[in-house]
Amino acid sequence: MLISLSLRLRIFLLFLGVAAACAGVVVVSLYAGYLKSPVPGDSSGFVLSGILSVFGILAVATGVWLLFDENVAKPIERLSAAIRVRSQTDEALMLDLNEARYLGDLGPAVDAVTGKLKRVSQEAETMVEAETARLMAEKAHLAILLTEIPVAIILVSPGNQIMLYDGQAADILGQVHVPRLSASIFEYFNEDDLKAALSKFSETLTEVTGKVRCTRNKLTFELRLKRLSKASGYMILIDAAKACIAPDAARPLIYDFDLSEQRGEQAIEDTPIDELTFVVFDTETTGLTPHKDELVQIGAVRVRKGHVVEGETLDILVNPGRPIPPSSTKVHGITDEMVAGAPDATAAVETLHDFAQGAVLVAHNAPFDMAFVERHSRSLGLDWDNPKLDTVLLSAVLFGETEKHDLDSVCARLGVAVSADVRHTGLGDATVTAEALCTMLPILVSRGYRTFADLVAQTRRHGRLLKDLN
Repeated sequence: MLISLSLRLRIFLLFLGVAAACAGVVVVSLYAGYLKSPVPGDSSGFVLSGILSVFGILAVATGVWLLFDENVAKPIERLSAAIRVRSQTDEALMLDLNEARYLGDLGPAVDAVTGKLKRVSQEAETMVEAETARLMAEKAHLAILLTEIPVAIILVSPGNQIMLYDGQAADILGQVHVPRLSASIFEYFNEDDLKAALSKFSETLTEVTGKVRCTRNKLTFELRLKRLSKASGYMILIDAAKACIAPDAARPLIYDFDLSEQRGEQAIEDTPIDELTFVVFDTETTGLTPHKDELVQIGAVRVRKGHVVEGETLDILVNPGRPIPPSSTKVHGITDEMVAGAPDATAAVETLHDFAQGAVLVAHNAPFDMAFVERHSRSLGLDWDNPKLDTVLLSAVLFGETEKHDLDSVCARLGVAVSADVRHTGLGDATVTAEALCTMLPILVSRGYRTFADLVAQTRRHGRLLKDLN
């Protein structure tokens, strides 16, 4: 049981136990003296001495504990958190040895060991950088070639999840919903139409064609369907010349071939955190009062397997239906002119809801952002039943509640670069928060928090932080 408690709490309980034991010894000793007193029945002196002794012991124990907590326990916790960050990130973060000045040679020794490990790690990384660069160049070249070929390509898993799409396919899918990996293809194309086309596959037939309606916008596309294999799913080809695609649109090739492996449904609580899909979002508003102020921007990015998915982002300006106060414009830079032709809050929230399907919602100080989003969801009848995480609480799990947990402080501890140009913009803050999340995930795993249930259990212990922030 004690192992699950924090180091500082265990030390506090130790000092409390010592103080209680000392007070007990004093009380027993005085009582024994009272029994041997030459003046029977006169206990006033013994009681006064006992009270003074007990309070004196408690005062001394409290003072020593405070010094020990400030100069030993806190530095050890900070040092251990810094070691984990240093071991799990590529940043050459410097340890603050001044905080560990009362720990003898522990601070310099840790700095030397982690520095050596980091240098060895960097040497190994250098050896594979060239090969990685070559593979990335080949991927980029392939993406360019696919874009030049006037055919949009979508690979679909046996479970009808999107596992690859190129830039042209992204533009087609984007006319219906925001394109995203692992989404059901039936969110974009009419399920009955697509299943009718798929039913034409036979043992010998490898390609079929069919007209398929989209689930929105009354669009219809002629699809060519090619079976990859019974175990690997199928390919959708769409003639780009017959689709409304921006000719100069540049999008990366997005894929995750692990989706081709058919797996049984797994409860979110039991899912390893490095296999979860996250949607990290942020809002900009006209003010700081959720029940009175309005949204002016929503930004969101998707994270899969501990990495931000390039190209799967939301960046929506929102018309608040009222003037934006100059004080708010000074923070996020959004003016009335910028949002004049933007969608209203309900339309923007609905887009975010579509984008977040099947993902864990993440935000920094999530109750604030969710208050705006949920208020505008009521008129649409949308339920936000997504599991949720807050990076404020994740930071508290890693670094303790006594540290600062604003976004800039968290990023500074994790070595995540924050550009002033994108700070306090919806997509900019969402991207920075996502990068912080991706850095924290392996550190959390190294602490033994491997599943989503583990994370939730730990964050609940720090829930009062959000009450203080809001």
